[in-house]
Amino acid sequence: MVVPLPSHVPVDIPDGVSGDWSVRTFTVTKQDEELGRIRSIFSSSSRGRYVPAGTYKGLYHHNRVVMSNTPDEIRDHASIFYRARGSVLVNGLGLGVILKMILEKPKGPEWVQHVTVVEISKDVINLVAPHIQAAYSSRVTVIESDAFTYKPVSKYDAVWHDIWNDICDDNRKEMGRLHRKYARRCTWQGSWSRG
Repeated sequence: MVVPLPSHVPVDIPDGVSGDWSVRTFTVTKQDEELGRIRSIFSSSSRGRYVPAGTYKGLYHHNRVVMSNTPDEIRDHASIFYRARGSVLVNGLGLGVILKMILEKPKGPEWVQHVTVVEISKDVINLVAPHIQAAYSSRVTVIESDAFTYKPVSKYDAVWHDIWNDICDDNRKEMGRLHRKYARRCTWQGSWSRG
């Protein structure tokens, strides 16, 4: 049985600040949702994306949101959700949404035994890692390192690269570098926003 992609992933990380990074709760009103829907119809850059009314968590860098637990962001990570099993490496901690999604899959063929997370920002680790590690203890290891220089010590069933703040074509060159670097260290790999 295939486990369905969750439509909502609650984030239990408290609002806080560490250096230039912060975690904040934000609310999208019905009016905000309607304006977003209208913009998504007429804007080629929005790709039909808008945020439904509700309360969400965001990870901000210099007061700019770089990740959230909105439905579109959850769908952006569908491929790692469906491919994750066994031993997984995730480059980029973010809010821990990906981790929560894959670590809460039920036991069975899609069970994720352990996730190694490589995160370059000590501030993001300070804000997020204690809460992820408290919830999943021995199933998660967070390593402060750069995805481009980190040397994996084992082979992984899946590797996911999520280190970029924006969806843009400029990231493709870096994605290619990461995919070449990890090709022999995994069974499957993917990158956020790589189409």
